Amino acid sequence: MKRRGPSDFERFARYLLQYKLTSAGRSLIVLGLVAGLLGYTLELPIFYTLCSLFALGFTALVVNSALRPRLTISGSFPQLACAGQAVTGWFRVGNTGRWSILELDASLIGIGRSLRVIDSRGARTQLAPGAHASLPITIMPNRRGLYRLPPVRVFTTFPFSICRSGRSAPLGGPLLVAPRFHPLASIDVPASRRHQPGGISLTSDVGESPEYIGNREYRAGDPPRRIDFRSWARLARPVVREYQEEFYCRIALVLDTYVPGRRWRPATGFPEFEAAVSMAAAIADALARGEYLIDIFAAGPELYVFRSGRSIAHFENVLEILACVDECRTNPFDTIAPALTDELARISTVICVFLDWDETRERLVRAAVDSGCAVKVIIVRDSATTAPISRADAIANTPALVFSSADVTAGAIDSL
Repeated sequence: MKRRGPSDFERFARYLLQYKLTSAGRSLIVLGLVAGLLGYTLELPIFYTLCSLFALGFTALVVNSALRPRLTISGSFPQLACAGQAVTGWFRVGNTGRWSILELDASLIGIGRSLRVIDSRGARTQLAPGAHASLPITIMPNRRGLYRLPPVRVFTTFPFSICRSGRSAPLGGPLLVAPRFHPLASIDVPASRRHQPGGISLTSDVGESPEYIGNREYRAGDPPRRIDFRSWARLARPVVREYQEEFYCRIALVLDTYVPGRRWRPATGFPEFEAAVSMAAAIADALARGEYLIDIFAAGPELYVFRSGRSIAHFENVLEILACVDECRTNPFDTIAPALTDELARISTVICVFLDWDETRERLVRAAVDSGCAVKVIIVRDSATTAPISRADAIANTPALVFSSADVTAGAIDSL
């Protein structure tokens, strides 16, 4: 069924309450309603008070609308930000009207719960005709994600700071808020020597060739293209060039996104899930600094796979993927386990970042171990796990690491 959009009345009410009226204007309306209610129920002589409030609001609305500024607006926010760190956009505003603009300000109206404007007051509150000014808008992203920002509004609240009038300009592109993480000093990767099928050329945009280590005598079955004819002529016997193929460790980073229940997601997200995403970002950062090939598996309603490598995708691309991962409200492990098992033949090591430990996650880890992969289990949880964590230690043959969301967020973990 097609979702019904907001009605004209809802759009007008939202425009009136979120933009047109300032906090002082909304307070004036509430004060007028209270005064009218008291005068009706208690028969108090406050008619003159009501008239004064109405005259004040009407005068501010008329003057503010008559002096609506004519402006040119240009500027933008940075395309990339980090959760929990303020980001500032600068906007150049020009006055193309005949009158000076008083009480000039700029802001973003209706940006949502996960973003908050923390500073929108410009350095100048008056702009002469033909003059220009740069106004900053600082927002605090409380949660990672991809946000389409509303148009920037530059306005005046003259007189009395009761209502606004001005101009708006759309912003160029969305704001990508990457997960905040603390880099790891070291990570112990329990790797097995399994060759990456397809050769090294698949891991680089430029392409590489096997390393030449010398010549040897020809053996039956050697490819003719490796025959060294100059050495054959000099030694009077067939000689071939010998190469050594390098082996790379392909690591699967499995991120658990299952958040059970019907809890309403707070503005900053679920603490354990957000900490797990930060942990995955820190692990990916540590692996990206080494000679590893990384595959990210997000365990959602479907198996989301992102393949990385030394040049196929930079770490910034990994952050973009992690910035847009959402929680899953139904248990996905029974569904995605067969799909992940098909990928394990090309994986050397599996690093699991779980939110809990139960039978479904145990089956996933057991399948990875049975396929010959080395497994490292990391659990981000503030309470006891559903099943005993000792079973994870026995299956993976390495101790499972359990951290609280507070420790991950505070950066108390420097090595794994």
